[in-house]
Amino acid sequence: MKSLFPVLAVAGLLATPSVAQSVKRSDYPIQAVNFTKVKLDDKFWLPRLKTNTDVTIPASFQRCEATNRVKNFEMAAAKSGKFATTFPFDDTDIYKTIEGASYSLSLYPDKKLESYIDELIAKVGKAQEPDGYLYTARTIDPAHPHAWAGKERWEKERELSHELYNSGHLYESAVAHYEATGKKNLLNIALKNADLVCATFGPGKRAVAPGHEIVEMGLVKLYRVTGKPEYLSTAKFFIEQRGQYKGYDPKSPDVWKNGSYWQDHQSVYDQKEAIGHAVRAEYLYSAMADVAALTGDQKMLASVDSIWNNMVTKKLYVTGGTGAVAGGERFGGNYELPNGTAYNETCASVANVYWNQRMFLLHGDSKYVDVMEKVLYNGLISGVGLDGKSFFYSNAMQIKNSAVFGQSEPERAGWFECSCCPTNLARLFPSLPGYVYAQKANDVYVNLFINGTTDLNVNKQAVRITQQNNYPWNADLKFTVAPKSSADFNLLVRLPGWARNEALPSNLYTFAAPSQEQVSIKVNGKVQPYTTRNGYAVLARKWKKNDVVEVALPMETRKVVANPNVRDDAGKVALQRGPLMYCAEWKDNDGRTSNIVVPAATSFTASYKPDVLNGITELTATVPVVKVDAANNSISTVQQTLTAIPYYAWANRGKGEMTVWFPERITDVDLITRKAEEKIVAK
Repeated sequence: MKSLFPVLAVAGLLATPSVAQSVKRSDYPIQAVNFTKVKLDDKFWLPRLKTNTDVTIPASFQRCEATNRVKNFEMAAAKSGKFATTFPFDDTDIYKTIEGASYSLSLYPDKKLESYIDELIAKVGKAQEPDGYLYTARTIDPAHPHAWAGKERWEKERELSHELYNSGHLYESAVAHYEATGKKNLLNIALKNADLVCATFGPGKRAVAPGHEIVEMGLVKLYRVTGKPEYLSTAKFFIEQRGQYKGYDPKSPDVWKNGSYWQDHQSVYDQKEAIGHAVRAEYLYSAMADVAALTGDQKMLASVDSIWNNMVTKKLYVTGGTGAVAGGERFGGNYELPNGTAYNETCASVANVYWNQRMFLLHGDSKYVDVMEKVLYNGLISGVGLDGKSFFYSNAMQIKNSAVFGQSEPERAGWFECSCCPTNLARLFPSLPGYVYAQKANDVYVNLFINGTTDLNVNKQAVRITQQNNYPWNADLKFTVAPKSSADFNLLVRLPGWARNEALPSNLYTFAAPSQEQVSIKVNGKVQPYTTRNGYAVLARKWKKNDVVEVALPMETRKVVANPNVRDDAGKVALQRGPLMYCAEWKDNDGRTSNIVVPAATSFTASYKPDVLNGITELTATVPVVKVDAANNSISTVQQTLTAIPYYAWANRGKGEMTVWFPERITDVDLITRKAEEKIVAK
């Protein structure tokens, strides 16, 4: 990472000696290999990153122009006009798209794009007030600010204004732009705003728990770039303000009245459960991990560990989606994971990736990467169409022709009035290379299986690692290790939970039957004995140039069952192959999927289809299907070929039924329900 000042070398400037000492000795024990050091050459992810660059980012910029998001900055600079969009956080769509475009520039240099970004940054800078305040919803017409903003700055920050949320996305964008280009034009704008925030909030100054978290993560990133201690201490201050507001009613079940919607119902040190608005929550938990790592706050670490455990054991969909309840886009109660009304905001998947990456960096356990992989390959990429310009805000688990849930999206849209999800995806995709590898002293971690090369420095020795595979369709992995000269270090290859008979690192989901297949590892063609550590195969040796490691993971089609406490999944199975969850879609299944039954003995065939949905492995099996003749009031069961596709690929061929969970048996309740549905459809 480029740095304006040597990070942590300014400890003498810290506010208190105790903080200075902890900062000097504390950070994530494991460090991710920077995205600029990893060059991808992958048939699954690289086309998506290219589509993001060629389609998603230009479309996002175009839509920011067309929907007057850019105009808001121009009017703020002129201090004339009327705020032209709906929400006061619409500024962030520009920041997030700049962030994604900046990452993209490091993958695909583009002078025209770089010039356009600079033009946008100039407009952002002109909209900034002299003291650093940057919030177009007020600056355009301070006498008549946005209804959510309050009459004075920060007045409604606890609940509605999103002033600090805007700042947080500005900071994240600025750091990405600086890292990718070396330019400080956006960074200087961010630093000026951050200095105002730090001068306004803190002990003895203004206090608030930000209504929509992310400023905390952004301040930490600015701290890492500048070494300025106020940025870290203010991030910690915001986190510690939760639970301090006295205006909530702790006895109320209403999540807005009791404060839990904003994770403001109690101190973070007392929070043990994933709760409230899922995106806000997971941004908060990411920031808690950051601050715990950088300050050595063990109590904060214990809290975020407990919250993660609650999420993974009781509140995670089988696709990695989070936020079951549409009302408030929030986590539900324990085991509240309905299919018909599932919400699963795409932004929550983005936030979950950030959180799990940080948890891995804290603990070095593969279970966090297992969850991150589940999100990446399923609940996250489902949020964008194969065309790169159509999106889901929410990600359904089931779509029926006859049952309409108002918040479910049976088809993708090009943009949304609240368009946080498309721009969040635009910034996540090109940062993916930074999630593949990590290091700690003599240990090199391989977390994601994505073709490409990385150049590392291990014990002052240059090492290149090259991955070759056809993941996720095939699980035969090849790694070529090429140190400049012979070098001793440990290569830690993640053994995914799904290859170790673990559907999830909890009992929330399990495989219906164990696999007898084993992981096989060879080095230079010879079977290699290995030890395991926290879900990683540890290959310790003196590596020589072009040593070859081959890892064969068992990739079978597995049936997944849910914990009995998840009522909607009782008596049902989901389908998984490797890291991918599967679904049935109307297009392949005679127009319907809600009438399909998958008995326990069903056996599936996996076939790669290069011409279907940009190339996928399909699953097929012969299964019973319920047919209801509404006119004759009759019911029959016929055998039909079930075709399942990866969940991420659904809704790319039109609108129709889809399901992730399949009943194993035909019951009277099933028949009555389906019969009623058919009658509704017939009418």
